[in-house]
Amino acid sequence: MLEVSIVDGHGKAGRLKVNGEGEIPVVVHTHPPIDETVESYPFRQYFTDNGRSTGSNDLIVNGSTTPQDFFISSLEDKDVWIKTVSIRIGDTGTVNLSTFGGLAALTNGCDLLYKNDSLGEVVIADALNSNLSLIRLGNATAPVGTGVDAFLLDVQGGGTEDTYLPVLDMNQAFGFQWGLRLKKGSNDKLIFRINDNLTGLITFNIIGLGTQL
Repeated sequence: MLEVSIVDGHGKAGRLKVNGEGEIPVVVHTHPPIDETVESYPFRQYFTDNGRSTGSNDLIVNGSTTPQDFFISSLEDKDVWIKTVSIRIGDTGTVNLSTFGGLAALTNGCDLLYKNDSLGEVVIADALNSNLSLIRLGNATAPVGTGVDAFLLDVQGGGTEDTYLPVLDMNQAFGFQWGLRLKKGSNDKLIFRINDNLTGLITFNIIGLGTQL
């Protein structure tokens, strides 16, 4: 048997100890690491018609003839991990889980896609044609209300705008601890594709949140 010791790299001969059941003790410091060579920062951006923060984030468009894509693109100089996708859809009139906002359930629906050069387009969800399908996609959506008001938020009171706020957590859904990666300098995209006419909605936008480094 070859005995090996793991010692510190500061010349103090501090040794790693292995206890009787093969466990290694650790010390939890009262502060986060301060000597990381790579640091991460928050990332937050709307899905837009050009993939950048400068584009339009209003998803109320007509995609019935030509599908309309709203997306987040990779950055040139930073890797991005999208961990959470937050959808807001609001409308007046009859707004319940069987409608899309306050519109009748869509004919074709919307798609959530991941795209890169090696895989092409990977379908995360398709035929999102109702508020219920958005809530089903949003596995981290906080439950509120009951019955016909389940998951529904009365934003302005008096039915002026009723809103659903589905939240998709990539870790919970797919086991991506840090989220879905958009590799720097690549053509990676996270896309929301609209295949119907959404004219008439009051509010429809999507935000991606995660980490950039």
